[in-house]
Amino acid sequence: MSVKLYMDVHVRREVTEGLRMRGADVLTAQEDGADELDDPDLLDRATALGRLLVTQDEDFLREAALRQQAGRMFAGVIYAHQLRVSTGQCIEDLELIATVGEPEQFVNRVQYLPL
Repeated sequence: MSVKLYMDVHVRREVTEGLRMRGADVLTAQEDGADELDDPDLLDRATALGRLLVTQDEDFLREAALRQQAGRMFAGVIYAHQLRVSTGQCIEDLELIATVGEPEQFVNRVQYLPL
């Protein structure tokens, strides 16, 4: 796996567990003790760890856009709308990203699921 993932608190546990069963390197905000951080701080934390932030929270889209406009680096955000992406599709797409993606591809970008 090339890409490491960082799950915010809005991502379903089933997605995280499904990815782990497939061998993906996944860390949750809860496991990291960062589940109480504000969105900007959580994105900073994921970036510091060299992990793409996976979220289903639209607030991260605004935060990423602000950083893009300001030229502030972040590791990347993967956004899966809660009603438009099934758990299975989310797992498959994230596994693909983790397996064949390279971290540099996602720097300062937002990737929407489904792919």
